[in-house]
Amino acid sequence: MGYLLLSGAIAAEVAATTAMKYSEGFSRFWPSLVTAVGYLVSFALLARTLRTVQIGTAYAIWSGVGTATIAVLGLLLFGEGLGPAKVAGIVLIIGGVVVLNLGGATH
Repeated sequence: MGYLLLSGAIAAEVAATTAMKYSEGFSRFWPSLVTAVGYLVSFALLARTLRTVQIGTAYAIWSGVGTATIAVLGLLLFGEGLGPAKVAGIVLIIGGVVVLNLGGATH
């Protein structure tokens, strides 16, 4: 159940961060509202996750998967470039999350 909650926390964080881009510096109401609500939901779900998943593992997955997802969305939605450094960074983030999970993420 913890990892299901963590998935929801990641999805809410990604939605909030994407909406922040569309808020144009919080000058547009609806994207700004989605940003605020998305982060509140994300933190609430992350807090619930911490009941069953170790804090280091949960936070690493939350931030790492969120960062990698936002980088991919930046490519797809906003036309950001994809250079070797960005590819390497995404691969390292995903690799780090995998290693954390293989390393015995127990509570």
